[in-house]
Amino acid sequence: MTIATYHCPICGSNFSAAQPLWRCSCGGPLDLAPGPGLNRHDIVATEASLWRYAAALAVRDTPRVSLGEGWTPLLQRDWAGIPVWFKLESQMPTGSFKDRGTALMVNHLIEIGTGPIHEDSSGNAGASLATYAAAAGIPCRIYVPASAPRAKLTQIAAAGAELRPVAGPREAVSNAALAAAGESFYASHNWHPYFIEGTQTLAFELWEQLGFRAPDNVLVPTGYGSNILGLERGFAALMRGGEISRGPRLYAVQAANCAAFAAAWSAGMEALAPFAAGPTLADGIATQRPVRPKSVLRALRQSQGGVVAVSEDEIVAALRALGRLGLFVEPTAATAGAALSRLLQQRRVTPEQMTVVVLTGHGLKAAERIADLFALGSAEASRAEDGKA
Repeated sequence: MTIATYHCPICGSNFSAAQPLWRCSCGGPLDLAPGPGLNRHDIVATEASLWRYAAALAVRDTPRVSLGEGWTPLLQRDWAGIPVWFKLESQMPTGSFKDRGTALMVNHLIEIGTGPIHEDSSGNAGASLATYAAAAGIPCRIYVPASAPRAKLTQIAAAGAELRPVAGPREAVSNAALAAAGESFYASHNWHPYFIEGTQTLAFELWEQLGFRAPDNVLVPTGYGSNILGLERGFAALMRGGEISRGPRLYAVQAANCAAFAAAWSAGMEALAPFAAGPTLADGIATQRPVRPKSVLRALRQSQGGVVAVSEDEIVAALRALGRLGLFVEPTAATAGAALSRLLQQRRVTPEQMTVVVLTGHGLKAAERIADLFALGSAEASRAEDGKA
């Protein structure tokens, strides 16, 4: 593949992707130009990872570093008596969907010879980058909230990355990482366009695993929106390849206590709207200032989907209901189950439609927190929570 091109939607500038860039000189986010598309004849069927779709990915060489990321299970289970597909991104090498984006980003950074890297993360992205950097032999530093779940911090430390806890809100962590941009390359999963290049493989897998069909609905826990943008990009590639005529309705799921996209959606705005943020169990999507709000909101509107903000009680109920289906996930991932219950009740999702719920992170990421939640509930409360699903 030839060198890809970056485009800035803010000022219109274009750059070669051979340059070590993570954002435009004007301060705007960079997007990768559309790729050639994908059809079923491009798939390397013997490759049980996301690299089976290498023909559609903007990398020049075979991957230098891979841990078998992608090709995660897609299971059908009944939810409130209705058959629904659950995509187990929790089965990735580091336990979260972030490995899709990290694998593409790190392989790209190796290609262009970036050197030492750093990142800010609430936990999962940091664990993913630390792991892939270790596999590649790249020095890595991760800035995290001081309040991040201990299991995620342990995972980052185990990979040998330098861990920098930051007190205060999530935005303070991002500011600390931005301030260090002169010390090493800022390999931000929220900013770097190659991260979205990796998340588009989720669309490819859903299409292939569903018998080369696009689903009707996809529900995704959403903080910064990389999965929403990846799904949009991936289904667009399948349309260019002549495989599908339309993509699914995309639903961004947020915790009501920290719901930047929900606030903008409710206000009918194309960018961020003011909202009050509070603490939430869904720490992985507790994002107050997403990097690409216009792009994410546009993707949701064009897909005819929307935003669903769920309460803390709904998250706990869905967490328990998913566990009873054999699906042990972290509270962030459980928000998608809570949103499914809401959309079914509102008949915005109906039984005859093919619906996919993306479970983004494993329950072991937040085992201590989950243990506390379940230990505090009475038998009566547990039965009530089960009945909400």
